[in-house]
Amino acid sequence: MSGTSTHGHDTSIVERRNPPFSPRRIGAMVLRYVYLIRGSWPRIIELAYWPTMQMILWGFITLFLMGHSNFIAQAFGILLSGVLLWDVLFRGQLGVAMSFLEEMWSRNLGHLFVSPLRPYEMLVSLMVVSFIRTLIGLIPASLLAMMLFGFSLYSLGLPLIGFFFNLIVMGWSIGFMVSGLILRAGLGAESMAWAVIFAIAPICGIYYPIDVLPGWLQSVAFFLPASHVFEGMRAILVDGAFRPDLMFNAVLLNIGYLALGMFVFLTFFRSARVQGVILQVGE
Repeated sequence: MSGTSTHGHDTSIVERRNPPFSPRRIGAMVLRYVYLIRGSWPRIIELAYWPTMQMILWGFITLFLMGHSNFIAQAFGILLSGVLLWDVLFRGQLGVAMSFLEEMWSRNLGHLFVSPLRPYEMLVSLMVVSFIRTLIGLIPASLLAMMLFGFSLYSLGLPLIGFFFNLIVMGWSIGFMVSGLILRAGLGAESMAWAVIFAIAPICGIYYPIDVLPGWLQSVAFFLPASHVFEGMRAILVDGAFRPDLMFNAVLLNIGYLALGMFVFLTFFRSARVQGVILQVGE
């Protein structure tokens, strides 16, 4: 009897010390995640980032549609073309950034660069992989658009090739810059792989002309190759005219962006190698 009583007494003490449900434990875990968010500025920015980007993008779309009711008749092809071509830019950038992040997550960067691999060789390999991944994503989607909606992206003709390469090169440029920044700031900034590309989406004029934007944003859009591509796309679909000036502007800007992207990546890579950061990155 006394043994049973003692055992029951011990159990009650343990239950009081470690109850099945503890607000204190929950509070401790919440505090842990608050500290995690508070200590990482990319995570703080991300909390407000996505709702803000969605609001801006759809706000400009609504503003454009309100003043251009005749656009509705042509909206189907223009919006589908915009979606598919935007995916080229998005997949091009993400193909570079994600391939690089996978090396960081697996702690493989140090292993790669004790081999004879050169940093610029890695950049070229990232571009090739990004190109393959983009084609794998784009071709089935464009064929489904033909089957389901009777719309062919290939109706843009030969300019489509120029649009494609201008968008994917811009994606590579941003991907290199983002990868370099993540290497510099650490994996706490990995959300930039998605955030940066969507930050420029409202300015690129994917679904509406650039002249819908406020004047100061139009000036910013002029320096984005993608804005010239999407303006050129609408010129073909709406006016049936190819704009070589827009294509030339996009190519010229992309040369500068690609050089800048490579420079940023190689600069941060060289700094990380000197400081020994490459051997420390990982999950």
